[in-house]
Amino acid sequence: MFCLLKKSIIKMADLSMSSLAIGSDEVEDFICSSCKEQANADFYCKTCLKLYCWKCILLHDKWFKKHSAYGRHEMNKWPVSKQVEEFLLKCEANKDDKIEMLCDDHSQLCCTKCAFNNHRNTF
Repeated sequence: MFCLLKKSIIKMADLSMSSLAIGSDEVEDFICSSCKEQANADFYCKTCLKLYCWKCILLHDKWFKKHSAYGRHEMNKWPVSKQVEEFLLKCEANKDDKIEMLCDDHSQLCCTKCAFNNHRNTF
C-alpha cells in the first residue's frame, strides 16, 4: 500500500545550511539579507522573511519591536532553501525523479518508477 507525500512532510527546517551545490562538496552557510559585508546570518525574522547578522538584528529590533526574530538555537523555525528542498526530494535511484510515495510495507520513500519496479507487489 502506498501513501502520496506532500512537500511539507519532507521539509527539514532544522538544517543549518542554506544552499548546497549538488554534485560537489560545497556547502554555504546562511548569509545576512541586509548588510553588505556578506556576514553569516544568526537570526531569521518570520515577519520580514529575512535573515540577519548580529549587527543588523540590533537595528532591526529597534525599528520593528513586534517582529519575531529567531536565533540559531531555533533554526527549526528558519526556512529551507529551494536547492536543499529539491535535493532532499530527489530519488536516490532515479536522480531526475522526485520522491512522491511511501511504501508502507517497506517503510521506504520512493518515486513512481521505484514504486512500479520495486514495490508493485504491495499495491
